[in-house]
Amino acid sequence: MKTSVKHIPNLHPKFFWDFRFDEIDWEGAYKMVIGRIVERGGQQEIDEIVRYYSYKKVITAIRDEIYFLPNYAIEEALKFFPELKKEEMYCYLNRKDKPYHWI
Repeated sequence: MKTSVKHIPNLHPKFFWDFRFDEIDWEGAYKMVIGRIVERGGQQEIDEIVRYYSYKKVITAIRDEIYFLPNYAIEEALKFFPELKKEEMYCYLNRKDKPYHWI
């Protein structure tokens, strides 16, 4: 009888400090994972999510599905994926006309 091995991306648990790392649903939570890595990871982590999810899925998630990324993460995404255009990113369009009020 074979036991199934759960394949997960090779990412450090520090990126998911607020989750139980061994319980993350990597397929179901792909938007959270991709957003978190774009926001906090480097080239090595970006390469890993592309390897794990596919280039197309990562680009689609960043462009069309992720609801929020801070400005610096949007800029990082543009560096990692030069074919992205800020004006086409849902997370940018969703907020570009909304002022932020910091107290």
